[in-house]
Amino acid sequence: MNVATIIMAYLLGSVSFSYLYGRLFKGIDIRKHGSGNAGATNTLRVLGKGPAILVLALDIAKAVVAVWLPVWIGDGDTGVRVLCGVAVIIGHNWPVYFGFKGGKGIATTIGVMATLSFLPALLAGIIAILSIVVTKYVSLGSLLFTALLPLFIVGLGEIDEVFWLSLVIAGFAFIRHRSNIVKLVKGQENKLGAKRNL
Repeated sequence: MNVATIIMAYLLGSVSFSYLYGRLFKGIDIRKHGSGNAGATNTLRVLGKGPAILVLALDIAKAVVAVWLPVWIGDGDTGVRVLCGVAVIIGHNWPVYFGFKGGKGIATTIGVMATLSFLPALLAGIIAILSIVVTKYVSLGSLLFTALLPLFIVGLGEIDEVFWLSLVIAGFAFIRHRSNIVKLVKGQENKLGAKRNL
């Protein structure tokens, strides 16, 4: 049952709301516009605030559902919930339904971590949001969020499976944001509010 639940979490994560919104309402493949990323930030850049907020909310929601799946099915073990958290993020980043080309997993990460470790996620989220407000760099805020999660978890004395999950999540985030990191270093990263290309 545990394996089936983890697979279900991956399949749920593979539902790309950014791609679906672009295809259903605009007739486009969001991955061929803007940054080429199927996520909330590129949805904002290409389609605007309303669609971006909807995509963000749905990506967070699917992560929350994935982490609660083991509990609803009958196994609330923290280890299984953590594995479902990993699976839903992997699904978002590499979705089976869309050629394994998805998003960068930050909204999904928010949903996973807010469910499993709310206070560290809240503290890291506040700092990430402030950094975005000040610098207008969403990628920087995303990286700060994932980098700070393990530190806040340790600081609050919660070293368990969720701590190891936070390290894996940070690894995913930095791998997925490789090009953004290069652009940040060079001062070439796009800022929030950049002109849409559609």
